[in-house]
Amino acid sequence: MGLVKARKFTYVLSLVLILASIASLFVYGLKLGIDFTGGSVVEVEFSPAAAGRPGEEVLHEKMSELGLGQFVLQPAGESGFSLRTRELGEADGRRILGVFSSFGEIKHFSVASVDPLIGRELRTRSVWAALLVLAAIILYIAFAFRKVSKPARLPDGQVSSWFYGLAAVIALFHDIFIPLGVFSALGHFQGVEIDTLFVTAILTVLGFSVHDTIVVFDRIRENLKLNPGRNFEEIVGKSLSQTIVRSVNTSLAVLVVLSALYFFGPASTQYFALALIIGIIAGTYSSIFIASPLLVTWNNWRNK
Repeated sequence: MGLVKARKFTYVLSLVLILASIASLFVYGLKLGIDFTGGSVVEVEFSPAAAGRPGEEVLHEKMSELGLGQFVLQPAGESGFSLRTRELGEADGRRILGVFSSFGEIKHFSVASVDPLIGRELRTRSVWAALLVLAAIILYIAFAFRKVSKPARLPDGQVSSWFYGLAAVIALFHDIFIPLGVFSALGHFQGVEIDTLFVTAILTVLGFSVHDTIVVFDRIRENLKLNPGRNFEEIVGKSLSQTIVRSVNTSLAVLVVLSALYFFGPASTQYFALALIIGIIAGTYSSIFIASPLLVTWNNWRNK
């Protein structure tokens, strides 16, 4: 019950975070990376006479000192590397060649312009696909919970099955806007750019969040069947109390792994891990303090 009683405070907290995120997105926008804007790809191959290919971490550190912004460094072939970065000038190419040359004799070196991996058309289709997925979530949850809204279930009214889906989608928007707002601010103040890994992280957060929310909703459905004459707010509070330990423990286990990846993993996946950390914290919070309390708020409003 205590978790549900605190819903006014949690609503205000979430609203403040969402408004701050929207303001950051409106003022600063998102700093798009080379996957969205295109750039240059550098291909280098070391001579067989060189003492092996240099370590990726050491080379990545040296490249970071050149001030190229976001870049992706990957091994290529048996003795080479592929470097994807912003559009390079002639001077940039010479500096990059100098870094590679400091590790051994160069057999092949080339710089070419490349188109963005994620073009405007793909971005538009992705937005439509996301909207269709959200609509499908509402319809699926409404169908799965269609039997919980029968009039005989509750003495104080009932929540329509479609609102379970709508509450889950509202929680998903909460979980999307907060990481977007944080990375908008990071892009403005720290130069952090958005790439395909960030998009992957957001999609992962969506899946994690909706799964966590449905677990709580499913417990509400079970308790409604077992306690047909009990007050709805009490049932939701009881369901949250029964599932909160599982939700928090699951999230903590994931966060421990992601924190290790963020602090000790390669630099190329650091912000990917950070996006997941922020999203999973927001998703766990919304499943407990937003999605389920919204059912109570809607039910109370309908009763009035």
